[in-house]
Amino acid sequence: MNGMIPAPSGATRLYVIIGDPIAQVRSPAGVSAEFAARGHDGILVPVQVATDDLADFLSVASRLKNLDGIVVTIPHKFACYQACASASDRARFLRTANLMRRRADGSWHGDMVDGLGFVGAARTKGIDPKGMRALLVGAGGAGSAIALALVEAGVRELAIHDSSAERRDALIGRLNELGKAPVRSGSGDPAGFDFVANATPAGMKGGDPLPVDVIRLAPSTYCGCVITKPEISPFIAEARKLGCVTATGTDMYRQHQGIMVDFLLGTDGSL
Repeated sequence: MNGMIPAPSGATRLYVIIGDPIAQVRSPAGVSAEFAARGHDGILVPVQVATDDLADFLSVASRLKNLDGIVVTIPHKFACYQACASASDRARFLRTANLMRRRADGSWHGDMVDGLGFVGAARTKGIDPKGMRALLVGAGGAGSAIALALVEAGVRELAIHDSSAERRDALIGRLNELGKAPVRSGSGDPAGFDFVANATPAGMKGGDPLPVDVIRLAPSTYCGCVITKPEISPFIAEARKLGCVTATGTDMYRQHQGIMVDFLLGTDGSL
């Protein structure tokens, strides 16, 4: 790939990434370049959509004849799943979507691949979650997907910590129904865990509290984070000081960019 993105024309297929905020996303250039590398005349552009405006946006999006796909970020993943006429098994289980692709009838097909990217980033660092005791902080859209991916990757145990006990317990209940790894409630104390995942926005703004008590981290603990801006979150910076193997939100994104493009172009084998 030469990295060159052709100038858009009237024939260019449009894809948007929506969120609020949106300035932190790094997907547009990479996805647009991947489209070009595959010979597809398409471009991904960022669109800031407030929660109160999401229904109006989706109504308009459904009527835009050259809009083929939507990438979904904070805080719209649960609501966008509800707007999908069909979805992958992952998305149906989690009731959340971070990707939407136009179906032949004009409606939307959804998927949720955040977990695949997160676990993939760990594996590129030489970390296999199988058999590990894992702590996940954050049970929102990305956190739910990461939780499912960790259970499917064979962790020995998963503890989940979230500011909303109701949201945490609902996710724990669904995961335990799978009959795989035992899943329980956790806390901000990472002591005794082999794998710690931050799936919250804590660290995006100056003065944010750290997602876990980093003093309690062991140097042997793997630490992953979903935040892409700053590229090295305060949590990851502190973990690195201790000698932990780490992966950033950008590492996660690099892993699932190809998965995203496969889905958007309909080459992933799903509907």
